[in-house]
Amino acid sequence: MKLVWAKSRRAVRAVLVTLAALLLLAAAGGALVTWQHTYDLREKAVTVRQGGRTLDGVLALPEQGQGPFPLVVFVHGDGPVNATHDTFYRPIWESLARAGYASLSWNKPGVDGSRGDWLDQTMDDRAAEAADAIAWARKRAEIDGHRIGLWGASQAGWVLPKIVARDPAVRFVIAVSPAVNWHQQGRYNLLAELRRDGATGAEVADALRRRERGLELLGRGATYEQYVNDVGDPRGMSAARWRFVLKNHAADSRADLVALRGLPVLLVLAGHDVNVDVADTESTYRRLLPGPALRVAHYPDAAHGLVRHDVEASALRLTLTALCAPRALFADGFLADQQNFLTSLRARGSRP
Repeated sequence: MKLVWAKSRRAVRAVLVTLAALLLLAAAGGALVTWQHTYDLREKAVTVRQGGRTLDGVLALPEQGQGPFPLVVFVHGDGPVNATHDTFYRPIWESLARAGYASLSWNKPGVDGSRGDWLDQTMDDRAAEAADAIAWARKRAEIDGHRIGLWGASQAGWVLPKIVARDPAVRFVIAVSPAVNWHQQGRYNLLAELRRDGATGAEVADALRRRERGLELLGRGATYEQYVNDVGDPRGMSAARWRFVLKNHAADSRADLVALRGLPVLLVLAGHDVNVDVADTESTYRRLLPGPALRVAHYPDAAHGLVRHDVEASALRLTLTALCAPRALFADGFLADQQNFLTSLRARGSRP
């Protein structure tokens, strides 16, 4: 009996030691995650009230100092994006804060309780919204209203130059994977995804036929019901999304880009972008924005959102990196280059 009890005690002791080790590991892991998600920032929840609209947002200030700070206003890409882009923006805000800049971002209408519906907006609506946010920011004591610029990604490519046209006092633009022409981008994206997924020739031909039929329907302002009847399976195209596309499918930034001439512009392009034809985007920007004010930064290992392609390709790796090392999500050099761009503007003492 004593031998049995001794074995039992040893077994219990082993279990307790194992549990203690697991708890220590869990605590250490929790501390690591907490540390990795602690940023050199002071975030303030703000309500932007300007021009008859109300926007729920975040103002991220550098960790030290009272300001007034120069400001970067964030313009979202497609989709129901909240102010932090589900924390994706925070490493970027930190890099900008290290250059001495504040950042302002807000929930799209209808996201996280914000009033309205972003699917009811045109690109002009979004530019007006951003212009109102800038006007609001200029009245803040902690913001230097003479040094405000823009950061925008993907679909923001159609919005950024419209904002500058409305507010010529905007001092710089960071354009990340910006789109140029809605129809050209759509075709490029379709073919790129089909190639990535190994589609057959017949599947490619069928997808292109569906696309052309959809464009015909858009051209004559067809209803969603007509779209479903003519094209068949909507494949993710909801009635609200169809209305959004109807309002915006003619978007083309080329006529608006002239508003950026002479402004410092950082054009950020990814090497594994299946959403935007980066070669076309670069040639368009270089042609319409000639001169040294345009800087182009290439990231060969990046996907569309400037997340590392090898990380994005694995759901498990993407999740673990976002949890344990969020700054490592981004392509090598991307965060530092954002900081350096803004630092160089301040050092030059030029328009920004």
